[in-house]
Amino acid sequence: MDPLSGGVPWIKIIYSRTLYGKVARGDERDQRRQRLDRAVQVTDLRTDIAHSARIYDYMLGGKDNFAADRAAADEIVKHLPTLPVSMRANRDFMLRMTRYLVREMGIRQFLDIGTGLPTSPNLHEAAQAIAPETRVVYVDNDPIVLAHARALLTSSREGGTAYIDADLRDSKTILESAQLRDTLDLSRPVALTLIAILQFFTDEDEAHEAVRALVEPLAPGSVLAISVVPDAERESPLSDGVAAYRSQGIPMKMRTKAETERFFDGLDLIAPGVAKVTEWHPDESADPDDRVPHMYGGVAVKR
Repeated sequence: MDPLSGGVPWIKIIYSRTLYGKVARGDERDQRRQRLDRAVQVTDLRTDIAHSARIYDYMLGGKDNFAADRAAADEIVKHLPTLPVSMRANRDFMLRMTRYLVREMGIRQFLDIGTGLPTSPNLHEAAQAIAPETRVVYVDNDPIVLAHARALLTSSREGGTAYIDADLRDSKTILESAQLRDTLDLSRPVALTLIAILQFFTDEDEAHEAVRALVEPLAPGSVLAISVVPDAERESPLSDGVAAYRSQGIPMKMRTKAETERFFDGLDLIAPGVAKVTEWHPDESADPDDRVPHMYGGVAVKR
């Protein structure tokens, strides 16, 4: 079941050089493609209907998309031409956040909900490049995403990755799953990452309840990291872009900075607090162009 009403699949805003990344070469790339082909054989791809993950794949130059996806993407970008830039900035925020938590805070466990199509580097690759023993659990309930993830996401030998088919709102299924229990130790700090997913919850109470239910069982020292679509003036290009999403059957909710900060109530925000994703511990990858409606991002620690 999709996490939102109306049968709308999850969307993960990602920056993808290609679906398979640039790391795989020769025989390795062929083997990964074969694993993916076997995984998707049992999945109904419904190529006649635009799919959110494939829309993003097309907008960012990927190869795993079809005519319906391309038509929907072209319509959305027509209203918000800066969207691909904002998508890349959000992806870079996720990678910087992951590296910061591993290097500066010693986090070695991640629970990433709303995985999206695999890209390289993905969260576990960024973390394990610094600390190979890091363990990551990915959660999504989109069969296309899960087929790709299981075929293409492989852990370091020292660490571990697992994949759970579950709804963001179903915290019990996630937290009690064998995959999570076999991979993560909930008595130790875990980073819960909800990157570019909460905007698809248009009911504010439901969104907060989903986050609280996942944060409460985590150990002190755990981390919540989120990014959301920022609120904008009604006549702004971002507002037009949101309307274009809705016209494609994709619900979306923008949030003000104050509304975003509410998700961190009772937690200690890491400086600079909730900010544009390009302003959160920026490096050379962060484009501060104020003409682009970048997403808000924030990271906080559980006491």
